[in-house]
Formats: sequence, C-alpha cells, structure tokens
Amino acid sequence: MGFSDPAETVMGTLVGPPSRRFLTRIRNGKMGGVVLLRNGWLTRKTAAAVTAELQQAACTRGEPLLIAVDQEGGIVRRLAWAPPTEAPDEMSGPSAAHQQAAAAAESLHSVGIDVDFAPVVDTPGSVHNFLGSRAFSHSRTWNASMARAFVGGLQTSGTAATAKHFPGLGLASGNTDNGRIVIRAAAWKLHQGLLPFQSAVRAGVKLVMVSTAVYPRLDGSKRPAAFSSTIINGLLRKQLGFTGVTVTDSLTAPAADRIPHTATRAMLAGSDLLIFGAESASERGYSTLVTDEADTPRLESRLTTAAARIRALKAWLAAHGGAACAAG
Repeated sequence: MGFSDPAETVMGTLVGPPSRRFLTRIRNGKMGGVVLLRNGWLTRKTAAAVTAELQQAACTRGEPLLIAVDQEGGIVRRLAWAPPTEAPDEMSGPSAAHQQAAAAAESLHSVGIDVDFAPVVDTPGSVHNFLGSRAFSHSRTWNASMARAFVGGLQTSGTAATAKHFPGLGLASGNTDNGRIVIRAAAWKLHQGLLPFQSAVRAGVKLVMVSTAVYPRLDGSKRPAAFSSTIINGLLRKQLGFTGVTVTDSLTAPAADRIPHTATRAMLAGSDLLIFGAESASERGYSTLVTDEADTPRLESRLTTAAARIRALKAWLAAHGGAACAAG
C-alpha cells in the first residue's frame, strides 16, 4: 500500500451488520475506518461481533481499521447500554465528566471501538441553539474545564477523543445536517468560542472534528470550515497548535454535498479523515480521491500527510490495547 493511498483517509458507514460487499471493500483496501451510525442496533454482543468481523477483514491487508461512534451521552448515544449515562449538560463538574468518559472508554474498548466522536465543546449563544443538552453549558470557561476532563477520561483509558465541531456551532441558527448554515458573527465573537477547543488541544485530544458551517468573518471565501485551509491550517493548527487528526463532520451535509469533488476539496483544505452520512457517498468519496490523485500533484502530498497522522493515531491506539494486525 502506497503511503498516499486514499483508503486510509476514508471512513465507511454502517447502520447495521456489514454486507459481503462491505467486507470485500475492506479487504480490497478501500477504506481506513468505519463509523457506526444509528442508535439501537449495537447491543454489546452485536457490537463486539461486528468489530471483530471488520478487523478480521482489514487484517487480510495488514492494516487495522479505526472504528468510531458518536457516544456523547444523552440523545446522542449509539450504544444504549454504555456510558455516558448522563447528557453533557447534566454532568455536575469536571470530576463527573472524567468519570463518565472513563466508563464510556472502558465500554467502547470492550467491544472493539477505539474512537469516540465526543465531546461536543461548542458554547451555545442562547437556549434556542440546536445543540441543547449535547453541550456542557453556555459558559465557555466551564466548557473548557469540562472538555479537558472528558478528553482525559477517554484517553487515559485508551479511547481517542474528538473535540467538535470546530470552530464552533454555538452561534448556528440550525443543524448543519439539515441545511446550509452560515454563521455571520464577528470574528472576535467566534474567537471567544475557541477557548474549549484550545483546552482540548492542550489536553492532547487526538482528533478535532471540523464543522460544515460557513464562517464569512473567519474565511472570506465563504467555504464551509471543513473546506477552509484558513480555518483548519491557520486557526486550528497554527494558532491553537493542534497536531493530531482532523476529521470532517458529515460530507453529505447540504453545504458540503454541493461542492464538486467533495472529498478532494476537503482533503486539499487540510481535512485528514473524511466521514459521510451514507455508504454510497463514502464509496464515491474514495473513487473521487483515486481519480483526482492522478491529476493533482498536491493531492498526493496531502494524502501522504493525512495517512501519516492517521497511522500515528492507530499506533497510539494499538499501544493502549486497541486493534492491531499480527505481523506476518
């Protein structure tokens, strides 16, 4: 496998046990990870069986998969039997957040899941913000403390945490999954909301999820954040000093889906790991990268950089008891 292989950067999407076609796609090296979507189907027994089947398929090519879920607590809880047992806004303080996250990490690890797309560290500007109970509070300083604690709880127990949704959806008028969201707030106001992200980065968070909202005061090109080098490379990497894996919010969201060559544009802007809301879109994303790589020299370089960060994350997970393929 070449170091710029696009597969490493594309996550497949499962809403039920994998089909033969899906497993073949893994064996053929066409994805580097899998995100398990939808609440309800992932019983403890099912989750363990599915992840084992996925990793067995992946190890035929010698490279384990990243397997991720959204396990925030409250309404976003893919594993109904696993912590967090409280919604983020119900957690009484950093100690509770750390304990809830550590318990979640233990449960995820027990069924072969190694990445949690949590915590939400956005700071809602009003009680009407769509995030509701998914955010810790309306205070950015409180959220910074809670972010540090939750990230520590997950990662001390060997599960990679994900701070989301950079640079913040606290001032969004709606959910980016349902429409194109433009956040017209002034730059200084948006910068205030970066404090919890900064706290998560300083706590060593392994991933940061970049939103698909548009922030005209941060990037005049009016590209969604996941397609903005100004936001990813300027704000997140240069200003906040993040060196881990950037992951997109769903690239099937309306603002992202309308961009031609979606996967390539996100990759060129600095997104390392690409996720989609549907498996058909994930397949298209992989095909787009393969086709475009031949014509875009800069894409090969970006894929190499992204793959190196993703492999470093997999190595960290393996060192903490996560998936690894036997040498052979």
